[in-house]
Amino acid sequence: MKSLRLVLLALLLSLVTTAFAQSDAKKSFDTMKTLAGTWEGRATLDPPDTSMGNNSLTQVSLRVTSRGNAIVHEMGEFDKMKDPTKYDHPVTMLYLDEGRLLLTHYCDAGNRPRMVAKASPDGNTIDFDFLDVAGPTQYGHMQHAKFTIIDANHHTEDWTFLMPGDKLMRGHIDLQRTK
Repeated sequence: MKSLRLVLLALLLSLVTTAFAQSDAKKSFDTMKTLAGTWEGRATLDPPDTSMGNNSLTQVSLRVTSRGNAIVHEMGEFDKMKDPTKYDHPVTMLYLDEGRLLLTHYCDAGNRPRMVAKASPDGNTIDFDFLDVAGPTQYGHMQHAKFTIIDANHHTEDWTFLMPGDKLMRGHIDLQRTK
């Protein structure tokens, strides 16, 4: 009888933990939805790389789609975003899956890393940690993403790319809402 109570208690604790995790993921997803719109800001790279547009004016578009079940994130250099035939910009999808907020980044390196979100206690920072990757990785792949919401018209994005030889390149974009 005592072991049955322990099993039931363990099951109850598991259900409560899962419910809280799902609740956090949903809150983070709803927070990300508030970023829908067009954003502009300067992108800086560490280490600096002028061939990749260090300190370039960058445009980010976030759009809620699929009846509210997904967010499309597109990023590119401002002057090239207007003509997609001249620039192949990366697309990132954010969505809920089995109680987790996931991000799939369709990278111009030819692969698709997935990351899982963890929200900060205040809910204004959402960190995405590497989960797995599909496709070739000889050119590297995205390893981490972080969105920090300053206010309704200002947020930052930090992206970490794992290059060949396990070297990290970090990108930071300070964005202001334009629409």
